Amino acid sequence: MEFAPYKVLRFKVTLLGSQPEIWRIIDIPDDYNFWELHVAIQDAMGWLDYHLHEFVPNKKGPTQGRRIGIPESESDTDVVADWDVSVKKYFTTLGNTIQYDYDFGDGWQHEVQLIGMFLADITDDYPICCDGKGACPPEDCGGLPGYYDLIQILSDPKNEEYDAMVEWLKGHAKKYWPYKPDSFNPKKVKFADPYERWKIAFNVADE
Repeated sequence: MEFAPYKVLRFKVTLLGSQPEIWRIIDIPDDYNFWELHVAIQDAMGWLDYHLHEFVPNKKGPTQGRRIGIPESESDTDVVADWDVSVKKYFTTLGNTIQYDYDFGDGWQHEVQLIGMFLADITDDYPICCDGKGACPPEDCGGLPGYYDLIQILSDPKNEEYDAMVEWLKGHAKKYWPYKPDSFNPKKVKFADPYERWKIAFNVADE
């Protein structure tokens, strides 16, 4: 029995303010909701999903301009839940963008732009990271200013902060050492199951 191919949406995710620019190209099924897109962005970029996030619409779309993320409570009307909003209902035209913010302390901001729509290759498993450039900054490094300080320190082993920075990277949950800011291989990206990530986030036990 043959199955009709479903549609795929291709996005470019760019870390705003990064120089050289850090970016990823990802393909996702067009039936994804924004929670599933969030998980795909986290995994493709290399973030650890340790902090809060939200999507900030650049047009009214299905949420009438309200942010998309995790509401603080059932009565929170300023934020629409990720899992209640279909990605394809917002991204209706090539070039549509939305801002994706992660870690409100460090303030990582991304532009998510729809750059392609096509039928899935039935031999592939989606989502897929097709391309990208630049390593993800280490989690909790202090946003872009802290990231650039980190790069500068690592470029000079004689820097008085070099040893402490190396120890921090070695002891990090992701064990970032050796950290190579220009290194990225899309083939090494592994995508988590969005529902399993949701259960972890909300401490939901298996039934």
